[in-house]
Amino acid sequence: MALVRPRSRRMKNAGAEAAQFRARAFLALACIVLALVGLGAWYFRLQVLQHEDFATRSEANRIKLQPVVPGRGLIYDRKGRILADNVPAWRLDVTPNEAGDPAKWLPQLARIVELAPEDVERFDDTRRASRGFKPITLKMRLSDEEAARFAVDRWRYPGVELVSYLNRRYPYGELTAHIIGYVARVDEDDVKALGPGFDALTHIGKTGLERAYESQLRGAIGYEKVETNVDGRPLRTVGRVPAKPGTDLRLSIDIDLQQAMVTAFGDMDGAAVAVDPRTGDVLAMVSLPSYDANLFVNGITHKHYRALTTNPSRPLFNRPVLGGGPPGSTIKPLVALAGLDSGLRTPESSVFSTGEFHIPGQRRGYRDAHGAAGWTDLKKSIAQSVNYYYYKLAYDMGIERFDTYMRRYGFGQKSGLDLLGENIGIVPSPEWKSRRSKEPWYAGETVIAGIGQGYWVATVLQLVRGTAALANGGALHPLHVVMATREGYNGDWHSTARGAAPRISDSESNLRAVHDGMVATVHGGGTAAMMARGAPYLMAGKTGTAQKVSRKGSASVNPHALPYHLRHQALFVGYAPADAPSIAIAVSVEHGGYGGSTAAPIARKVFDAWLLGKMPEPAEGVTRSPQGGASLEYVPGAEAEAAKPAVAAPATPARVPAKPTSTPTQPVETQEPAPATGDPKPAPATRDAQAKAAAQKALAALQALQAGAR
Repeated sequence: MALVRPRSRRMKNAGAEAAQFRARAFLALACIVLALVGLGAWYFRLQVLQHEDFATRSEANRIKLQPVVPGRGLIYDRKGRILADNVPAWRLDVTPNEAGDPAKWLPQLARIVELAPEDVERFDDTRRASRGFKPITLKMRLSDEEAARFAVDRWRYPGVELVSYLNRRYPYGELTAHIIGYVARVDEDDVKALGPGFDALTHIGKTGLERAYESQLRGAIGYEKVETNVDGRPLRTVGRVPAKPGTDLRLSIDIDLQQAMVTAFGDMDGAAVAVDPRTGDVLAMVSLPSYDANLFVNGITHKHYRALTTNPSRPLFNRPVLGGGPPGSTIKPLVALAGLDSGLRTPESSVFSTGEFHIPGQRRGYRDAHGAAGWTDLKKSIAQSVNYYYYKLAYDMGIERFDTYMRRYGFGQKSGLDLLGENIGIVPSPEWKSRRSKEPWYAGETVIAGIGQGYWVATVLQLVRGTAALANGGALHPLHVVMATREGYNGDWHSTARGAAPRISDSESNLRAVHDGMVATVHGGGTAAMMARGAPYLMAGKTGTAQKVSRKGSASVNPHALPYHLRHQALFVGYAPADAPSIAIAVSVEHGGYGGSTAAPIARKVFDAWLLGKMPEPAEGVTRSPQGGASLEYVPGAEAEAAKPAVAAPATPARVPAKPTSTPTQPVETQEPAPATGDPKPAPATRDAQAKAAAQKALAALQALQAGAR
């Protein structure tokens, strides 16, 4: 039997095991220490080195910057009545990235808030063209009821916000549309023009003073720091950079006189401007027909815009600023002054009018509307509008000298009015014609330029400015509408800077001679004798008739027998009281016929409103809302003073002389006028009534034809 050898036992090495444990523990400790050091370094990097960056990110998640659009500057008339106001309103803004697919939420939203097809179409176009994180306005001007309904169901529509803002309002609607203009929603072109920093703006001035003074009226955008929860709901406001309100404007316009001017036109189209000849302040300026500027503020509907653009009378066209045409006989007082200042004529110089002027060596004659006027001096030439006198004067002066004097009187240049896009018109000259055609300048073109015909294009702004210079003794003041500005509601008004007023003549005797002729036009049996009836003050003026068609052969043209759209332009310029002028005016009536029977009575009504406080009575059945706009009446509550019917009193009381200061001349016998621009003696009232009825009938027929063509 074999013996089993017992196994040997190995003895534990306690020291080695302890050393091994220590090594492993040290290694673990080193790893832990390294990890803690790394973690500490990481925390140091986050908390110290990158603290500003992550604090900014954290703040951005918690705090949202909401732009604060300032209140747009208000616009007042000269008496402090508000012409452009801001009223609280609500709008719906949508952030596309947060709102999601419009097909899912838009139909449900349309049950709460009424959405027009134009609103949805505009939203879709803007959404496709802009970034998804930028809010887009879905609808402007929600009603209070719509705002309340949406507020209840706000939680159903993430990314759709109800935003309060100030909406622009024009209390006088179409009465001031061509002066104030309007604001409208910002488009892509506006965003590019404004540049960064103006993304919060929803409206911008598009026309009129709203556009010309846009940078001052809009103010400076501010910001609010709003703390939000994890759902993006606002909790509280933690900071604010206040917005700076826009600058307020005070205009020289008198809204009562503006209304009187519109009423005086009745149902006729045209333009008129009244100014203070002592300062160049524009007291009233109308372009008729007009439109309601409120229609454009939040986006005009296709229906209203089509009605405005297809109207043959062009209500959107600003006639005083953008229009113009031949000045006709209204230019004669200034041509007469040029003849005096050039030394070619004296007040006593006379020419013998045979009724037809001939250029030496030519058979063609240039006829006079009144036929042979006989011996005619300067006073008679203005009062009776004798063309022969001005045919010869322009021919003797020559076109170069004629052009120089007309530019000295403000033609061919801007009037200084603080509205954009003013037409400078055309002063006839060989240089101007050479740029237009290769034909030479003809002597006959000089002759007809002397009576305001031919290539002439003058605006009513230029006419009233030149007339005001005659009224004030020769100072050609730049015209302006804004007379003062202020920063903030409690700020002081500061007068705007006025430009220099060059003199049109240094001879008081020459200016007085022209003045006497213009007084005789009204009070001396001249072409504007109709407007002098019952007047308790003296007036000075000049009528004009600018043709649209020429005579055939030797036959005269009766404008009342022409189709409505071919009738002559009726014009009048003048000032009152003649002995201490406080108002000057230029009136242009489209298709009006004769200046003496159409334009002059309008000027008389405006003079009465300004000097006597006598407002004209509106013609029965006449309305001035061709596009279905708001009434011309002031909206109550905007300004307490607006309820007062008072009209501005003249700065200098009108003096009523016992008899005219000018020596009356014998009126010309009634006759059919020749096609030149001289004005005949006013026709009987019955004839005017028949002509007006015929004009209305012709206009109705024209509109019917155009409607049929469309």
